[in-house]
Amino acid sequence: MTNEKTAIADRQRVIDEVAAALGVSPDELTVETNLLDAGLDSVRIMSLVEKWRAAGHEHIDFPTLASDPVLGSWLEVLS
Repeated sequence: MTNEKTAIADRQRVIDEVAAALGVSPDELTVETNLLDAGLDSVRIMSLVEKWRAAGHEHIDFPTLASDPVLGSWLEVLS
């Protein structure tokens, strides 16, 4: 159960960080949200990449996220 709670907390943290980068409420985002269409630019994506790499997601990079800028895809990559 602890791993499941951690996964849910990590998922919510990613959603919260993406929402903050966009300047919107996390409630405005769904797994289908195209983050480029929502206003996320390359500078903000790089900022998120650096944050997540520093948090231990060494496999995350700009091309991976930019090639599929849908929130649900990012959540899968980061899980």
